[in-house]
Amino acid sequence: MIKKIKALLENEDGWTFVETLIVISIVLILTSTVGVMSFKYIGKAKIVAARTQIENLSMALDTYFMDNRRYPIEEQGLVALWEKPILEPVPKDWDGPYIKKNLAEDPWGNDYEYIVPGTNGLPYGIRSMGADGNSGGEGMDKDITSWEN
Repeated sequence: MIKKIKALLENEDGWTFVETLIVISIVLILTSTVGVMSFKYIGKAKIVAARTQIENLSMALDTYFMDNRRYPIEEQGLVALWEKPILEPVPKDWDGPYIKKNLAEDPWGNDYEYIVPGTNGLPYGIRSMGADGNSGGEGMDKDITSWEN
């Protein structure tokens, strides 16, 4: 029995170098295709995350307004949602924090811009500069704002 197994093992040929290269090439092609598709979806997910965070910050600002009868001034910024402002006008009825976690950066690692007064007659505006971190842009670099859908 052992002699039969030995004979079978000795007659087994491994993969040739060319076959190995073909397998590696196929794996690399599949991996790169998945990687490109993943990158595309990660970019879209970051845009959705930024929109969601802006909506959450807007709701928190509205709650802040209900407690304090005014929105934070631009100098107090969105940090006023996490800790009581020390800059005038100091809100007497501050009952925060108004957000669950300390103010997060946008999905690209940049701070959100808080604008008072906001555009189009709104009391405030919140903007993420998008993937490039600069004003304007298209596609993944487009600004994401509280005043546009």
